[in-house]
Amino acid sequence: TTMKLSHRFATAALIMTSISSITQTSDAYHPSKIGTPGKSWGVDDYKLWRDTRIKSRCYFDLAPRIQALDEITCSKTNAKLFEVVQYGELPHMVDDTTAKNFPLFAVRSADWSSKKPNVFVTGGVHGYETSGVEGAILFLTGGKAAHYSEHFNILVVPCVSPWGYERIQRWTAKGTDPNRSFNPDGEIVEGRSFNPEPETHESAALIRFLREDMGHVSQDDWTCHLDLHETTDTDETEFRPAKNARDGKPIDGEKGEIPDGFYLVQDVTSPTPEWFTAMMDSVKKVTHIAPADSEGKIIGESVSQEGVIAIPNKKSLGLCAGVTNAKYRTTTEVYPDSPNATPEQCNLAQVACIEGALEHLLSVL
Repeated sequence: TTMKLSHRFATAALIMTSISSITQTSDAYHPSKIGTPGKSWGVDDYKLWRDTRIKSRCYFDLAPRIQALDEITCSKTNAKLFEVVQYGELPHMVDDTTAKNFPLFAVRSADWSSKKPNVFVTGGVHGYETSGVEGAILFLTGGKAAHYSEHFNILVVPCVSPWGYERIQRWTAKGTDPNRSFNPDGEIVEGRSFNPEPETHESAALIRFLREDMGHVSQDDWTCHLDLHETTDTDETEFRPAKNARDGKPIDGEKGEIPDGFYLVQDVTSPTPEWFTAMMDSVKKVTHIAPADSEGKIIGESVSQEGVIAIPNKKSLGLCAGVTNAKYRTTTEVYPDSPNATPEQCNLAQVACIEGALEHLLSVL
């Protein structure tokens, strides 16, 4: 018994020493320090990056909250409003063979009708962007779900990227940006800030779900798609340097300006300016809108109207918001690190944007 206890204490001490060592040398595992400068990452570099991303929260605590959305009913009729379906699972990508795969969940209208417009909401494509996940769930539980269900078929995928959610990471476990992976055959333009990347488990699972399980709704039959995101300080301190290191490009050390406030990303091939105005007006009731910088831009992109930037066709760039042909499509962006906004405001801003979008559609469809 003494030997067993001694072994346990020694093991615990070793674990704590290892954790302490990782903490003390965390700078060595900053993505910008991984790999050989000037060379794209190899297999070992990707593995080192993945193995040194620390799990900070548990997707399996979130999953029951998503599954519980199956129980939402109409207060007037007591009719079931939504059904939760598992549309796939992701490999855990760790050496522990006992680790469970991540189940992927979608929430859709229980009484899907061909007579209603189809609305699609995605959250957690970048798993570290918390208000995208929480905003998607809050939209369904915040009291107006029954109202909008009367007028729209609604499909919500609250957390597209569970691995990134757990480790507060932008990328997938394979070191790919999931929000550039929805069109791996898209054109790469040198120097452009938005370029497609290889297909991921996350994007492939969602595309397969839309084409097969949701095959009764063609790409052209989607009216609206809102993809919920955040812009954070770590975009500049961690993820941009990480991308440069991964791709073998110089790490200049300069940081871009993070917009302080809410903004939207508009597809130039489907501008719908009145729709964007409606969303902005709704969000203003909750939080502030990001101003343009000294050059009249936001994140280096041209501003088409207040709080809205215009970028090339989202499908060609591999963005999730381009996964359907919805006429009304956008990517939302909130700034959770702002001293002028709380996490709760960020969640509410996502909901306000969705509701502003749907209220406008009710007035024009």
